[in-house]
Amino acid sequence: MPGSTIGIVGGGQLGRMMAISAKYMGFRVGILDPTNDCPAAQVADWHIVSAYDDTLALMELAKRSDVITYEFENVSVEALNNLLPEANIPQGTDLLAITQDRLLEKSFLEANNIVIAPYATIISPTDIQDAIDSLGYPCVLKTTRGGYDGKGQHVLKSRADLAEAMTLLREGTCELEAWIPFEKELSVIVAGNGTEYVTFPVAENIHRNNILYQTISPARIADEVAEEAKRVAIDIAEALQLRGVLTVEMFLTESGSIYVNELAPRPHNSGHHTIESCSMSQFDAHIRGICGWPLAQVESLSPAVMINILGIELQRTYRMIGQEPNWHFHYYGKEKAKVNRKMGHITILTKDIEKTLEEIAQTRIWE
Repeated sequence: MPGSTIGIVGGGQLGRMMAISAKYMGFRVGILDPTNDCPAAQVADWHIVSAYDDTLALMELAKRSDVITYEFENVSVEALNNLLPEANIPQGTDLLAITQDRLLEKSFLEANNIVIAPYATIISPTDIQDAIDSLGYPCVLKTTRGGYDGKGQHVLKSRADLAEAMTLLREGTCELEAWIPFEKELSVIVAGNGTEYVTFPVAENIHRNNILYQTISPARIADEVAEEAKRVAIDIAEALQLRGVLTVEMFLTESGSIYVNELAPRPHNSGHHTIESCSMSQFDAHIRGICGWPLAQVESLSPAVMINILGIELQRTYRMIGQEPNWHFHYYGKEKAKVNRKMGHITILTKDIEKTLEEIAQTRIWE
């Protein structure tokens, strides 16, 4: 209930926006993160400065919190398990373990009859050629753990790409996936409280250099495709007895087939627009879910375009604040603006998505 304390492992922008939602609902918020003055700590009640896998620091977080959640999936499962049963972690650690390991994730999805790309497990270089003979070119070699924003993966278009891809095997077991010739990349955010589950509008995602550039909501897809994408997300949530928010990333092919690409056990960059565009934001839904509050069906209040602000674009977006009073500017409070670092985002509510995309292009900020 309000007045209780929510402890968040991780202090980045997702933790920041989680904390803001929690504060609106009357909760106190504590953060565990190794960085002084991290984005989430700027809006929280207190901050434990420590590594994410520091058992003693996590125990202190548990003692000071009524419920614990996390803002990213690379939290130590073993360290969190050490807190149980004393700590209240509504999401549990199984979901974390599944989403930290691509092979475990694929096994879970297959067991629940979710369509995924054909793949093979690669333990040594000698496994690759047999897998390629089966899957064909192009294909993608991925590390099983730790990849994000395109890191930890390499596209193989021919034998010429094999030598460079071999460096990934030094990081451990990999998986080789068949390339899905997708028409669009989609994501569905689903929220649960353990017994009821709701979805947000299906989002269309556009990437540049493997980093999310733009999200369009609702996705420009047929209604029946959107309903199928939501059904898949709900099936996954029910299988997990989800508490909090889960993001299901998907590929849509030209023929209308949907393949699940990966899961993120948390709010997601592609859901930031929900703060303004929906009757409940993904962060509100996450807090409600982990606290066991009921979840209303999500209503879309307006179509929206969300665009990320990376370090190289940060200063240029400041001039738009005075020029675009209807744009919603969000800045994360990060100290250093690095080239590919996410420094903020802008959400634009619109009645004409194509016109808004053209207006964004005309600013020449994201060239």
